[in-house]
Amino acid sequence: MTLDDPSSSSPRLTDKQRQAQALLQQQRHTLLVGGSRSGKTTLLVRAIADRAVRAPRSRHAILRFHANAARVSITLDTLPKVFETWFPDHALTVHRTEEYFSLDNDSEIWVGGLDDRNRVEKILGREYSTIFLNECSQIPYSSVQVALTRLAQVIPGLPQQAYYDLNPVAKGHWTNVLFGDKRDPVSRTPLAHPEHYARMFLNPRDNAANLTQEYLESLAALPERSRKRFYEGVYVDEIDGSLFSYEIIARARVDAFPVHRCRRVVVAVDPSGASSAQDTGSDEIGIIVAGKGDDDHAYILADRSLRDAPAVWGRAVIAARDEFDADLIIAEENFGGEMVRFVIRAADPNANVRVISASRGKVLRAEPVSSLYEQGLVHHVGRFATLEDQLCAFTTQGYRGEGSPDHADALVFAVTELMLKENAAILEFYRRQAQGRFPAVSPAAPARKFIIAAPPTHIRLRAPTDISAVNGLSGAYYLCDSEHCILAQREDAGVLMKNGFVPAPLVTPPPLIFSSLLTRKRRALLGSTHFTKMLNWISIHREQ
Repeated sequence: MTLDDPSSSSPRLTDKQRQAQALLQQQRHTLLVGGSRSGKTTLLVRAIADRAVRAPRSRHAILRFHANAARVSITLDTLPKVFETWFPDHALTVHRTEEYFSLDNDSEIWVGGLDDRNRVEKILGREYSTIFLNECSQIPYSSVQVALTRLAQVIPGLPQQAYYDLNPVAKGHWTNVLFGDKRDPVSRTPLAHPEHYARMFLNPRDNAANLTQEYLESLAALPERSRKRFYEGVYVDEIDGSLFSYEIIARARVDAFPVHRCRRVVVAVDPSGASSAQDTGSDEIGIIVAGKGDDDHAYILADRSLRDAPAVWGRAVIAARDEFDADLIIAEENFGGEMVRFVIRAADPNANVRVISASRGKVLRAEPVSSLYEQGLVHHVGRFATLEDQLCAFTTQGYRGEGSPDHADALVFAVTELMLKENAAILEFYRRQAQGRFPAVSPAAPARKFIIAAPPTHIRLRAPTDISAVNGLSGAYYLCDSEHCILAQREDAGVLMKNGFVPAPLVTPPPLIFSSLLTRKRRALLGSTHFTKMLNWISIHREQ
């Protein structure tokens, strides 16, 4: 009896899923791209189970980027359910130490992650007839290349096959280049055998028989970019100059992170002028819960954002604080500092609230946080569709999303508090990045040596030899001058001096000579009104 035998008493696949099942049998590489709950992962695990049952002594691997995620979603959930539902006559024996399952015909199904070197060596020390790369949005192509070197087990009558799936991300993702453009993701040259690669798009509507109408309606009501990804199951356009990317967010995503492992937890609030849930003309109140883990990484634990009356969102903030045992509530004061404090303390008079002023622009605030994402230091615990859409709409030229980035603003406040206030993690020592984002500063001629005298609000510091640019706590971006020095704001100087920067001696200046030409050049170079204000304090002297 085959899997889709009409005489089978097992649950039936939908028409679209049967089409996908037929596609899996035709070529070496098959990608299923689908929205949330479209059934793609279950279908691929089911296909692996069928191959393992049909081919004695065959070996198969199901791999995710994070080992913990593979264990939670595959080992403890999907794989046992697939066998219980469709293969009840074939017992699975669990080998917990090695993290694999064996069947009574000596076939094996290995489950693991690609983020643990020791684990990867154990898994990839074997050959497989099937490799399934689950949630490819999280897996870098370099890891895919390594895994596919083990697609080499020879089993008579069982062709070697690689399966892939993902919720679609941006169109530049390697899966779209490989399976859509039929080009190598590294060299961008056409594939030698494009016929070996096929993909199919699925969406939750194709799996409607196994979902509730309420769930489908909730997906259809998502913001445009999230709706395209999770409901329509299609790739989305990339935004030029985006500070965040779906791929980076997905790669660092975790399924769970226990609160007891957090050294600190904060609730960040970006208030709006909403008067009720029906006040659709007002923005939502961004409410983000984030913690700093015992590994010194930031974890986004919850997004409790909503649009409602002040009394309602005040209670929501306190409820989030209590649920996650937060030690601090951070709220922006732009809609009235005392009003915000009053709203929260009306729900709990003893609430520990710090009101902050977001005096700098949204992009300036978000840039240091985006650098932490690039380093893999910020993890989303689960999916936050609206929040992630807003983050990915931040660009170097401003916010390009719908409405206000209320969820994202609250996240920036939370991550800044947790990660950008204490140690060297706040300092993005990105020499290569700095050189890529800004034109190089022409060295001063030997006979014309400029000395920068610090105004009262700034301190002149000499940078470590390997640093040419640095972001400060204030969001200011500093480029070293020809003396390898920067003029740092006092709020940045303290932390910088703890991380290798030293005070630079000031030279007694000759008569003041102010160069407006150089000021204009620096304005153009830095492109920031924040720096324009700072440069108005700079006196440039020529050493005779």
